[in-house]
Amino acid sequence: MRLLFLAVLRPHTGNAVTAQRVRAHLEAAGHVCLLRDAFDFESPSEIANLILAENCEAALALHLYRGGRLLQGHRIPFGIIFGGTDVNEDANQKEKNTVMRRVLEEARFAVAFTESMKEMAQAQWPHAKGKIYVQSQGIATTPNAAFNWNTFLQRSEINQSADNLHIFLLICGLRQVKDPLYLVGAFSEWHQEEPNVYLVIVGPEAMDLEVPVLARNIPGNAAVVKHEVTGLLFSTPQEFVHLAKRLVSDPALEKEIVTNGKVYVRMYHSWQVERDTYQQLIRKLEGCSED
Repeated sequence: MRLLFLAVLRPHTGNAVTAQRVRAHLEAAGHVCLLRDAFDFESPSEIANLILAENCEAALALHLYRGGRLLQGHRIPFGIIFGGTDVNEDANQKEKNTVMRRVLEEARFAVAFTESMKEMAQAQWPHAKGKIYVQSQGIATTPNAAFNWNTFLQRSEINQSADNLHIFLLICGLRQVKDPLYLVGAFSEWHQEEPNVYLVIVGPEAMDLEVPVLARNIPGNAAVVKHEVTGLLFSTPQEFVHLAKRLVSDPALEKEIVTNGKVYVRMYHSWQVERDTYQQLIRKLEGCSED
């Protein structure tokens, strides 16, 4: 099929990474997937023109409101993938909620990343209960074999051997919504006390790399990280420092969290399972377009 895939494609965001990965899954099944930024379109009429020009047979949207609302009424079948803002923010606004309900009525399937997201969506739109599926986001990391820690440290003006350091990686996009500087003040104070601890800010990835995870205790993280099992959850910068010190001084805890985290990723965030799921769901869009 020729598929139109609408998503919010700001560079280096979770949405963009997810959209690229899902497109690869669909193209691997032989579909032609036209990925477009939902923010490039202001009205469904513009989408209608695109569908006609590109001869699209079906569509998919990442974000029920931002993308899904543009797909209504075009006589082609479509599915949607929930975004976090759909259930955490947009659903609480009456006008948006109404639009999202209508989109779900027309969609042939909807994908939630977690069970809690599915439960929240079903509570908001009970009529869609039978068409919501849970598929965790797949993970496939490709570490750079040529990367050298000591070279990196020297370039960062950290003049110590990696063996003598405790490096904490902050894995998130550098965007205001991610609040990347949340820990800087507390971590700076800790660094003054113990100069061998450093905070390094990098991009999106972590359990799959077999490093212990410390995550801020917010719904999205708590749905993935179970405290003291697959990682450690903190609510304040001070609690982060407390848990980090505990992790540094307790190798057994570190080993247990790393092992559990790796097992969790293999069980619930399999890239291959994600591929299989989307390739199966997209078959629900096959067949005649709606008259």
